[in-house]
Amino acid sequence: MPAPNPCPEHLCAVVFDWRGTLVSELTPHGWAREALRRIDRDHSDAAVSTLLRDIRTAAGEPNRLQSPHGNTSYERHKETFDTVFADAGLDTCLAEELFAVDSDPAYNAFAADAADTIAALRDHGCKIGILSNIHFDIRPEFAAAGLLASIDAFVLSGERGIQKPDPAIFELMLKELDAPAEQTLMVGDRFTRDGAAAVIGMPTLLVPALTDPERRQLHLVTNTVGIRPSRSVRAVG
Repeated sequence: MPAPNPCPEHLCAVVFDWRGTLVSELTPHGWAREALRRIDRDHSDAAVSTLLRDIRTAAGEPNRLQSPHGNTSYERHKETFDTVFADAGLDTCLAEELFAVDSDPAYNAFAADAADTIAALRDHGCKIGILSNIHFDIRPEFAAAGLLASIDAFVLSGERGIQKPDPAIFELMLKELDAPAEQTLMVGDRFTRDGAAAVIGMPTLLVPALTDPERRQLHLVTNTVGIRPSRSVRAVG
């Protein structure tokens, strides 16, 4: 069997964000609605809007739920959420359900084109990294999807004690992949976090946040790398 073609000279690795990029994520309304539904409370549009308003007011500006240290450990993440929820006047049952929904990967389905995209990149000779601000281990989700063996490195904020946009976490990923910054593409959905990869010289591709796993947009990655469209890796729409 012939060896895979090497990635183009300017790219030898691709690093993906997880939530909103490789997997779908709940919108704020979806998150609040699901927490209310799970404890059998009013989850109408009005109830959801009121809950989110209370949380946003308590979170303040800058938003404490987006703390630059909030995902550096499970304990720190929970402490951050618990503090905001307490300040919002939420009861313990609702506060714990909101945290449980946020921490449940069942709400993060892999994009319909994720597996094909990763396979195409590996066939092209690219290393694959997963870099996520997350407070729990996501490797079991990759294993369940049959993708674990395709990933060369995981750098998860909750395990490393640092998170995006700290340049140190991108440098750590480059070290794990043994890849130079200028030849490693960062793919994410948030300029304020993933966009920081450009600070250390990584070419960066930002995609719209994925809330519908059936929406195919990862052809943007293979196009950037230089892989010709195929039946399995293509845009739909």
